[in-house]
Amino acid sequence: MASVVAQSHFIFGLRKGVRNNLCFFDEQTVVFPSGNSCVCYNTVQRCQRFIPGSEKSQGMRALAISANRRYLAVSECAEKATITVFDLQHEQGRRRKVLTTGDMLVQEFVCMAFSPDSKYLIGQTGGPDWVLIFWLWEKQKVLATVKTSNSNNPVTQVSFNPYNNMQLCVSGTGVFKLFRYSEGALKQSSFPKVESINFLCHTWMSVERVIAGTDTGRLLVFESGDLRREISMASKAVQEQSGRQVDMKKIKDTDADEGPNVPRITAILSYSRGFACSLGSGTVCLFEKNEEDSYRRSREIRIPPDSNSNELTAAECQEIDTMCISPAEETLAISTDRGQLYSFSLSSVEMNKEEHMQFEFLLQSFHSKSITGLSICIRKPLVATSSLDHSVRIWNYETKVLELYKEFQEEAHSVALHPTGLFILVGFSDKLRLMNLLIDDIRTFKEFTVRGCRECAFSHGGHMFAAVSGNVIHIYSVTSFENILNLKGHNGKVRGIEWSLDDSRLVSCGMDGAVYEWSTQTGKRESESVLKSCSYTGVAFSSDCKTILAVGTDLTLKEIQDCQVLREVPADEVAHTAVAVSHSGRVVFTGTSSGTIRAIKYPLPIQKEWLMYQAHCGPVTKMVITFDDQFLLTVSEDGCLLMWKIIDKEGRGLKSNRQIIHTEEILVTKLDLEEKTQNMLELKMRLEELQMENEYQLRLKDMNHNEKMKEITDKFTQEIESMNKMQQAIKKEMEKRQREHQESFADVTVKHSKELKDLELSYSQKLIVEHERYQDLQHEYQRMQEDHEKQLEAAEESRTQALKELTQLYEAKLQEKTHLLAQCQEDAQQQIREFKEMIKQVEEDEERKIHDIQIKYERKLHTEKETNMNLKGDTGIMTQKLYSLQRHIDDRCTDISKLKQERQRLLGLIRSLESDIEDLKRQISGHEKTNQDKDKTISSLKKKNQELEKLKFVLDFQLNELKKQTEPQRDDINEKTERIHQLQDELVQIDKSNTQLKLTVSDLRLKLRTRDKEMHKETQRVKDLETHLQRLKSDLHNCAGFIQEPRKLKESMQMIYSRYVQGEGVEKSSVDEDIQKAFCHQRDHLQRTVSSLQTRLAKCAEEHDKAYVKIMKENVRLITEINDLRKEQRSLRTQIKQYKAQLATSKKSNKSRPNSEDGPKEEPKHEDVS
Repeated sequence: MASVVAQSHFIFGLRKGVRNNLCFFDEQTVVFPSGNSCVCYNTVQRCQRFIPGSEKSQGMRALAISANRRYLAVSECAEKATITVFDLQHEQGRRRKVLTTGDMLVQEFVCMAFSPDSKYLIGQTGGPDWVLIFWLWEKQKVLATVKTSNSNNPVTQVSFNPYNNMQLCVSGTGVFKLFRYSEGALKQSSFPKVESINFLCHTWMSVERVIAGTDTGRLLVFESGDLRREISMASKAVQEQSGRQVDMKKIKDTDADEGPNVPRITAILSYSRGFACSLGSGTVCLFEKNEEDSYRRSREIRIPPDSNSNELTAAECQEIDTMCISPAEETLAISTDRGQLYSFSLSSVEMNKEEHMQFEFLLQSFHSKSITGLSICIRKPLVATSSLDHSVRIWNYETKVLELYKEFQEEAHSVALHPTGLFILVGFSDKLRLMNLLIDDIRTFKEFTVRGCRECAFSHGGHMFAAVSGNVIHIYSVTSFENILNLKGHNGKVRGIEWSLDDSRLVSCGMDGAVYEWSTQTGKRESESVLKSCSYTGVAFSSDCKTILAVGTDLTLKEIQDCQVLREVPADEVAHTAVAVSHSGRVVFTGTSSGTIRAIKYPLPIQKEWLMYQAHCGPVTKMVITFDDQFLLTVSEDGCLLMWKIIDKEGRGLKSNRQIIHTEEILVTKLDLEEKTQNMLELKMRLEELQMENEYQLRLKDMNHNEKMKEITDKFTQEIESMNKMQQAIKKEMEKRQREHQESFADVTVKHSKELKDLELSYSQKLIVEHERYQDLQHEYQRMQEDHEKQLEAAEESRTQALKELTQLYEAKLQEKTHLLAQCQEDAQQQIREFKEMIKQVEEDEERKIHDIQIKYERKLHTEKETNMNLKGDTGIMTQKLYSLQRHIDDRCTDISKLKQERQRLLGLIRSLESDIEDLKRQISGHEKTNQDKDKTISSLKKKNQELEKLKFVLDFQLNELKKQTEPQRDDINEKTERIHQLQDELVQIDKSNTQLKLTVSDLRLKLRTRDKEMHKETQRVKDLETHLQRLKSDLHNCAGFIQEPRKLKESMQMIYSRYVQGEGVEKSSVDEDIQKAFCHQRDHLQRTVSSLQTRLAKCAEEHDKAYVKIMKENVRLITEINDLRKEQRSLRTQIKQYKAQLATSKKSNKSRPNSEDGPKEEPKHEDVS
């Protein structure tokens, strides 16, 4: 294993295509996916913490953070998708649980959400099933599943009600559903008709209210799952519609009519003051809640335009993917579809009164597409990257800051930094450009005609650079810009080049399977290694430049020396794509097509021994180690730049033999410097003017303030004096009232003491009178008791006599009533016991209450003695309480009477139910009678069934006879159809002959036209010859006029001879006559053939018409016969169907009733006959 390890240090980039890819962990830390990890970035300390993804993952699909900000759920695609829950409070992001779907095959979870108490988790699977799964995640238990949509309507978001753990919301294309978890299942609680609306996002505003955004830029408000209203986005002050009901048809029509340029609402987020939503590209609107239960559009925040971009609207046209807000609601952060992160301070909204405000970068500006080039320099801690997003960026890997970046019109395929860090070489599809790295710009100063440069590199001395164009390597001088050498030898595209430390050699590898080592002095190959089965992707020198390390598509890492492969390190099923060697020579790093990084010790081992790290989510395109062996830099097709800290196993950095000093020089052009100095001078002058103006304004303000201070001091001194006077008057008034109060208090105490003494005397006298009255009553009671005893003795004697007379009379009645009496006594005893118990309870309650009242009265009396002021008030309160108790007792009595009435009602109900039971018994007896009647009807139906079976036999016989009659008619129909086919074949042959004749006629017409054209040419030629002859005659006539002048005659004759040749003209005239005769003969012959062909064509047409008429008549006759036969066949089929239906009904009736004794004997006979 390698003794040197790599530790993730910092990453620049955002992983796109992940749902909810940005969230706050606390007020200073955000979590977002980058590469194959989740990154926790502290915005204050500017440090990152990595949570790596799983090794067999095929990519992240969604993130979700719990309400308590402790747990992070990550869904990853695989053969069987999983959701991993991490504990963010643990330093390493400890993995808590891995959730799966059990036996259900799921490839991805498109979105997730935690419950408000962080105990439950929901996950929405992808198509075509679209199943929502409800977990108790800490126990890895699936509580419920439900299908939320079909394959044509994808789901975009799921969420919990933040006020209710058991209520969920699901939205998507034509989907808006609320579910409630109860009795172990998810049950849909709302059914709005939203099939034509495409929902992109939603958020909960209250227990019942949800606001959803659509792809047509509309905000719809749902309450209790029903669509109630719409928030208008047109005006600045956004008021909800006045009607509580929204016409669904209007909503659907407006959704259908919206054009493609309507801004989409892709993200929405609620917070304490209202909500925020995206409105089209690069815009976020803040809405605040009014007292009228509506929302007002308060602010608009936009993504700022990119000052370094040539495209004016590239940054502003970004679509917002995710929005999140910090726990204290001070910061709003967003992520875009171009992989950028922005933030905005909400605390500045109240202070800033501008309507339109702008976002700021949360970290840095990232690459949005695949990174194609990577380069570092010696003199500065800079790293340059180029990307397919048309940009080149300069990063500082020590301060973790983006120093410079610029966007171009074309894609940048390669990049190389000069060792001084002051120049950069960028390869485009049309040219190779050498640029200056200025203080705030990247500016071109030389262009080279190297097309499609995919690889370029400066030499270590910086005096040369190599650039690749296809399969040729060009070496240029940096000082003279001359093409020194052209290295040709590769048969395929060159994929990698590297200079040796002394710049005397250059190594290259290509897709043709060749690794060449070149001499940069002579341009000749010093060594080569060719393996046609392998397409190399990366090459590097070893630390001592004696061997070459190369990787390619054959899944091995090769070490090559002197045209031979010394060692090979086989890989797994993943190919190496890049290689980098440490300058200390202790370790080799390779990047793979799956995005992982491998650390292999050097010298290379024979077996598979390496350390593997999760890095990127795409193939690693380039990797490089800094010159001090402190950092490993890797880039990938996922657009991320990842910095690794290279340390040993004890955690210490590697010691480097080189002492590298970083310089701080920068390039500034003369014009820029002059502009800056001029601007500085202007600003200084402006500053002095402003200072003078401010001083003058300050003096004026001081004078105004001093005057105001004097006025205020005078005013306040007067007020203080008046207040002092008022205070003295109030003090005197208070002392006077205090004396009056003390005097009145003394009078009242004396008065109350006198009243108390009078009351005591009156009550003592009343007690004496009552005691005397009591003694008198007692004496009267004793006297009345003696009289009563005497009366009792007399009555006893009379009673004994009457008793003897009545005993005989009532003995018989007594025996009859004894049984009834015993029963009544038991009931009476039971009621007496209940009554006694009730009386006992009531007495106990009353005694308790009386005891409490007595205690209260004693306390009141004690307090009355101490405070005589409140005696009358207390007695009034006690009387009111007594009245309330009496009312309470009356209420209890009324309740008892109501219960008795209820008992009587229930007894009446029992009697009515008993009468219902008797009615049901009578109905049962009636049903028994009807069953007997049905048995009788069944027996009669059996007899009818036997008769129908006989009828079936007769019908079968008739059916067979009808079949025999229809057979000859079918044969006749078949013969007629054959005849029709024959006639159709004859028609086809006649059509073919007609087409042939038409072709011959068209050929003859073409020949005739060509002959006419030739004749026209010949006539034109004859006319030309005649004019020629006329000119000759005129020339000869003119020549005859010079017969006396030989010189002129000679000249004119020479001219005539040069102009006209006599022999050719004579021959041509004779030839023309022959041609004309032959042409006339040919024309006559063609006219005769055309006339004969026309007569033949007319005859053929007449014959064809006659045959066609004849065939049509025969067809009509045959069609009529076929129609008659079809009618007969339909009538026969209807008769057969009727017979079959009668047979089927008879069979069903036979099966439904029990067979008689004769039935089984007759049925087989009928079956044989049929």
